[in-house]
Amino acid sequence: MQYFEDVVIGQPRDIGSHTFTEAAIIRFAEQFDPQPFHIDPEAAKDSNFGGLIASGWHTAATVMRLIVDSAIEVEASLGSPGFDNLLWKQPVRPGDTIRARLTCVEKTPSKSRPDIGSGRFLIEVFNQRDELIMSMTSIGLMRLRHPPQG
Repeated sequence: MQYFEDVVIGQPRDIGSHTFTEAAIIRFAEQFDPQPFHIDPEAAKDSNFGGLIASGWHTAATVMRLIVDSAIEVEASLGSPGFDNLLWKQPVRPGDTIRARLTCVEKTPSKSRPDIGSGRFLIEVFNQRDELIMSMTSIGLMRLRHPPQG
């Protein structure tokens, strides 16, 4: 688990994988994104996608879970003010297994609070065929393990 000082710019880090089931896709979409191509396998056959697909928000939420489980030090994390450039490049279908990779592209110590810093992280998500299916840049705020004494 990483504090601000431990993050290395440019070093990719695999953060886990997840397999989507038809039941989970439908359950998520019924609650949060009830479009026919997410909740009705028969109707989805006649959609632009030619079959049932996961909501992009389901994919994003699943990736967030992977980040929390494998890349966030609970004591170091101070949350996030947001993300940029969220792109859904390919649909996720029942049976697809996604894997996510996190790469710090920039980190900056806070000018006003010497005990924290921020990092910009490129998050890339691939399916089992190594196709890029989603990407985004996340901003993470984190504590320093050894803040300067002042």
